[in-house]
Amino acid sequence: MTMEQPTAGALLRRWRQQRRLSQLALSLEAEVSQRHLSCIEAGRAMPSRAMVLHLAEQLRVPLRERNAILAAAGFSASFPERPLRAPEMSAARQAMERILHGHAPHPALAVDRHWTLLLANDAVFALLDGLSGPLMQPPVNVLRLSLHPDGLAPRILNFPEWRAHLLARLAHDAEASADAVLVDLLAELRALPVPSRIRGACTPAPDHRGIAVPLQLAGAGGPLSFLSTTTVFGTAVDVTLAEVTIEAFFPADEATAAAMRARAASA
Repeated sequence: MTMEQPTAGALLRRWRQQRRLSQLALSLEAEVSQRHLSCIEAGRAMPSRAMVLHLAEQLRVPLRERNAILAAAGFSASFPERPLRAPEMSAARQAMERILHGHAPHPALAVDRHWTLLLANDAVFALLDGLSGPLMQPPVNVLRLSLHPDGLAPRILNFPEWRAHLLARLAHDAEASADAVLVDLLAELRALPVPSRIRGACTPAPDHRGIAVPLQLAGAGGPLSFLSTTTVFGTAVDVTLAEVTIEAFFPADEATAAAMRARAASA
């Protein structure tokens, strides 16, 4: 039995509902009559390519899903999807590598839409030293590696706080993208047990409370504390590049900065 594929109008309606917008609200934002929008969603009117792209832009639909809506309307894709190693991606790939290596001696990594590790600098692998097994076999999922009891979790000194932060962020990503893989990943990570042993105990320094959630790790020479930043390619028109996120970690105190400098010097 073949399942009927959703129409372009049904997909647009799904995204409108995902964004919690009424037909009236979207019609006002998109400067389209509510009647015409209603006809598109109900399948009584076929949208043009330009209309599909216009409505998808107003709804902040990811590029991958814009292509899917175009296909449902009978149009070819507007946004290419090239492998990161493709020749056409060399400039973007080099930019990513410059960011990661330029961030040394502090950790930085790049992930795709499902939090699969794409690239990382040496500082990341130094912090993962000693970890092995299935979690470290490609493709490595950064969130699973962070929260799994066999992964980085036992080294995270403020694990409950960091776990809550990661799960909240993943929940936001899952809702914004309507990605089934992220929904399943969220359920999996929520079900993971808390590590039986967490090496040491640490609470955020007073300067961090109410400002940011630090990542606090047990280090050979003492606790390491980092604040994270996120970078995306804001003008990407390639599906792969639009889904890349760079996570860079900055030392939250001078002791961490000194430890990372010393580690890089010894390496």
